[in-house]
Order: sequence, then structure tokens, then C-alpha cells
Amino acid sequence: MSDAARKPTAAERRQMKSAARLYAVQALFQMEAAGQSVDKVGPEFETHRFGAVYEDVEMAEAEPGLFRRIIEGAVTQQAAIDQMTDRALVAKWPIGRIDPVLRALFRAAGAELSAEDAPPKVVITEYVDVARAFFPEGKETRFVNAVLDHMAREARPAAF
Repeated sequence: MSDAARKPTAAERRQMKSAARLYAVQALFQMEAAGQSVDKVGPEFETHRFGAVYEDVEMAEAEPGLFRRIIEGAVTQQAAIDQMTDRALVAKWPIGRIDPVLRALFRAAGAELSAEDAPPKVVITEYVDVARAFFPEGKETRFVNAVLDHMAREARPAAF
């Protein structure tokens, strides 16, 4: 069976979901920074990033369906997600004042929490790992964990 025809293993599917989340945060950041639409950025990522090779480094393959659901959900529900994020932040630091990468991360996670596809604890863990990729020092990951925990408890109280 060729590599293209074989089904991914459970571990490979988990990696593809993790990659979809990372790419979603990057796409949301790009959309905000460049003022681009989801219709432009989504296909660009799927075509030019998923599994692409740059300077002998292979980019991870991602689950396109999850990637699309996250970025589309983040865009269509942005106002509600931003309000939920604001309630989780300190009053002096509304979402508009935080790092744009963190803003994209909270929007992506908020879209997943609102969709109720994955358990909240999985969403929190996955996005803390995404934060770790962008901020390896550690303090931001603790902040992300706290904010996402608050958002998850608000979005899905029955899960806790």
C-alpha cells in the first residue's frame, strides 16, 4: 500500500490535529496582522504549509477539516470569544492590549470550546502546547493555561 493510500495511525491523527491547531493560530495571526480574510488565508495555508518542505525542513501535515472549523469558528464568533476572553483577563488588560499571538491563540481555543468537539481539558492542553511553541520561556504558558481554564469553565461548565 502506498503512503498516500494508507490511513494515518492514531498517533499520526493526533499529530495532525495538533498541527491544525498550531496552523490555525498562525493563520488567525496573519489574518489580523495583514488584514486578510479567512477565504484567502485558509486555502493559502492548506496549499503552501501543510506538509510543505522549506530549506530541507518538512512542515507538519495537518487535519484540514479541523483547521477550517477552527479558523471559520474564530472569525464568525470573534465578538463572543473576545468577550469571553475579556472576562478571563484582568480588567486592566482587555484582549485588545495583549500580544497578538496570544489573541489569535485565545480565539482559536475559544472556537474549539464553543464547538464542543473536543473535551475542554484536551483543548486547554493542546493550546498550552501551542503557546509553548511560541513562548518557550514559560510564563506565557501559565497565563494561557489560567485564561483557557476560565474560558472553558464558562463555555462548558458541565464538563467540570
